[in-house]
Amino acid sequence: MPSLKEYRNRIASVKSTRKITSAMKMVAASKLKKAQEQAEASQPYAHAMAGMMSRVAKGVVVGPNSPKLLIGTGSDQVHMIVVVSSDRGLCGGFNGNLVRRVRNEVRGLLNAGKTVKLVCVGRKARDILRREFPKHITHSFTGLAGKNRIGFAEADEVSQYILSQFDAGEFDVCTLMYNEFKSVLTQRPVGAQLIPFRLPEVEAANQNVDAAEADKGATSPYSFEPDEAEILSALLPKNLSIQIFGALLDSAAGEQAARMTAMDNATRNAGEMIKKLSLQYNRARQAYITKELIEIISGAEAL
Repeated sequence: MPSLKEYRNRIASVKSTRKITSAMKMVAASKLKKAQEQAEASQPYAHAMAGMMSRVAKGVVVGPNSPKLLIGTGSDQVHMIVVVSSDRGLCGGFNGNLVRRVRNEVRGLLNAGKTVKLVCVGRKARDILRREFPKHITHSFTGLAGKNRIGFAEADEVSQYILSQFDAGEFDVCTLMYNEFKSVLTQRPVGAQLIPFRLPEVEAANQNVDAAEADKGATSPYSFEPDEAEILSALLPKNLSIQIFGALLDSAAGEQAARMTAMDNATRNAGEMIKKLSLQYNRARQAYITKELIEIISGAEAL
């Protein structure tokens, strides 16, 4: 049985841990509010871009002369997967669930005979995936997801790297994988194909957009100058940056939500551990006192 001093030391240690987890929970809650506000502030521009892409794409006939970002290379042999994770841990299963989804995707592609290249945005995904797929990681970005306020320049940096690799013929299909922020308790790993770009009408059906509104937006009369194909060629790279920017904002909000939940659970678990150790300490202390009294009484009777 541990001594009374060992019990006191363990209780003091758990109390110190509880103070740390409680402080981390409050910090995460504060950062979560800022991340949510930033994500919400970016929505009007993202919706306006989606509406513009829908209107422009309505008048474009996809053919051999269409933008390469729209039609792709004509092959799907080489896949690039862009993984957006966090730079820090202590956020529950936030990174683990995403990496598990990425692992399944990579294994499925490799089993199908495809070539896979990984681009990691965030230190945690890079460190975990490096253990199993070290040769497949071609590039990594760190320090982007850990900023207090994520700017569009960070997303554009990732976007420019992807476009440069695509122009150099390094891959055929590019997929973005990140944690979608649904609520404080739910962050869902999702994947979105960036290249070749899927027309908004297809995405609208997948996202359960109201059919009447989607049809109304698609059939509204617009005149474009220059023509739709040229406008679409200019919009596609910008849309790529916007999708990556949205993924970074979702990931940042999800990270803080997951950390807040994890630290709240850790704080409550520490409280329960303190109660358990205090009970064991009191029992050991009472047993020690009883033992001392028995020895004193036994000694007195012997005299």
